[in-house]
Amino acid sequence: MSLETHHDISALSYEATHEVINQAPPLTGYNAFAQDMVLVEGLRREGALWAEKQLTEFGAFVSSEEAAQWATEANTYTPVLHTHDRFGHRIDEVTFHPSWHQLMRTSLAEGAHALSWRGRQPATHVVRSMVFYLSSQMEAGHCCPVSMTHAVIPVLHNYPDLAQLWEPLLTSLTYDAGLRPAQEKQGILCGMGMTEKQGGSDVRANTTRAMPTGDGHSYLLSGHKWFCSAPMCDIFLVLAQAPKGLTCFLLPRVLPDGSRNRFFIQRLKDKLGNRSNASSEVEFAQTWAIRVGEEGRGVRTIIEMVNHTRLDCVIGSAATMRQSLVYALHHAAHRKAFGKLLLHQPLMQNVLADLTIESESATLTALRLAHACDYARSDAHEAAIKRIGTAVAKYWITKRCPMYVAEALECLGGNGYVEEHTLPRLYREAPLNSIWEGAGNVNCLDVLRAMAKEPETIEVYFAEIGRAKGLDANFDRAFLALQRELADLTAIEMRARRIVEQMALLLQGALLLQYGNTVAAEAFCVSRLGGDWGNVFGTLSSGTPVMEIIRHAMPQIG
Repeated sequence: MSLETHHDISALSYEATHEVINQAPPLTGYNAFAQDMVLVEGLRREGALWAEKQLTEFGAFVSSEEAAQWATEANTYTPVLHTHDRFGHRIDEVTFHPSWHQLMRTSLAEGAHALSWRGRQPATHVVRSMVFYLSSQMEAGHCCPVSMTHAVIPVLHNYPDLAQLWEPLLTSLTYDAGLRPAQEKQGILCGMGMTEKQGGSDVRANTTRAMPTGDGHSYLLSGHKWFCSAPMCDIFLVLAQAPKGLTCFLLPRVLPDGSRNRFFIQRLKDKLGNRSNASSEVEFAQTWAIRVGEEGRGVRTIIEMVNHTRLDCVIGSAATMRQSLVYALHHAAHRKAFGKLLLHQPLMQNVLADLTIESESATLTALRLAHACDYARSDAHEAAIKRIGTAVAKYWITKRCPMYVAEALECLGGNGYVEEHTLPRLYREAPLNSIWEGAGNVNCLDVLRAMAKEPETIEVYFAEIGRAKGLDANFDRAFLALQRELADLTAIEMRARRIVEQMALLLQGALLLQYGNTVAAEAFCVSRLGGDWGNVFGTLSSGTPVMEIIRHAMPQIG
């Protein structure tokens, strides 16, 4: 054989070994709204078809290659802190990749931060939660300032003078980046600073001090914030110790005269996930701020903002579950192993059905809490569900998210573990919502506090889940078991996680039985409430109609 012939054979052989086979095709033509039946059915149930066109169009974009590219770039080229300009002047600015600005511009144009407070159509909170759910699937990091901007509005509603000044800019659908006086901007963003290095969730231990200037409403703040989220925002709600105790303040980055406020960014946090978003440590040194609410009542003042951001943690985790599930289902529908598609293999069907149940129950819970927000001001039942249900769901759903994404990733095997795929980013993102806005123990203790100080909340909780009594025997037994558990107050703090977990499962079971896919609801009650389940996903009983459950969630590609 000649050398020339040998080279020809080698070339042919090399080319043949690199033929791409048995790989899932790109997930194109998928619509993150229109093919999520929990969202579609929820929109109809709420009588909010006025938003269907917007959600359908946004759902198509969220799943597009362009949106995926923005998400990748925003997390690859992370924020950069510039403390000084080239002349040595302090500027404390954070710069972002253009893709971050595209994500922000898109989500704000859709009203992910403002739909709850704009217009008088029905179910604005539910529709806004769906927009936020879709934005989270586009990219989660940029949703942090979006969430805080949305959550500050109900706080300002209690103070008409502040609301009149700031709400029009906070609810604008225009993204206007850059530090300039608010009156020169078309829209602004709000951040939040509560956590300090000595306090963490124990904000009453904060040491930042606030001294009155003498005009009756403005103060000068001095101290350090260990976590100040989204330092590029225009205004912040912060807590500091005033003469009468912990107090809430509105702190602008740019003062009314156009000069920079004394808001000194010490560093950006190098986080596990959420890398597109800047989280910072900041120093206040005689920093000007306006008091919000009474002195000494800072926690009570800011708590409404916290509750809304906690709900967004629930929505964001449910969105991450759904996005992970879609990748797993799509892969299983196209990948073969041992002679047949993964989707046709019983054990994989069990895993996928179990993941589907978990995703649908999480999304239903998020929508139910958003519904409560729509009616909380006029309905005592809904106000109590918003109060206790948010803490219960924040604990449980955000806790489920990390193990959920890990299981979905495993469905793809090595394909899901490489950084070229979206799932590694989702896996790093997954623990965040459980940690932020009060970690698991904080939310469990909040549930106990609500039951002790506002006993009507637990009464309303049982009335809420009691609507599903008689629909499933496993549900009914679990209902009675929880009542027995709560009748004994011995060492209740030690048992708080056990109690809140059961409360979450019963709430999810009740929602699935009333509004969910019938076979998924039955499988949920058998597994989660009846005890016929293992310790990992994929341990549903052998008689479960797994393909009926999967079909309800299966994405279709064009």
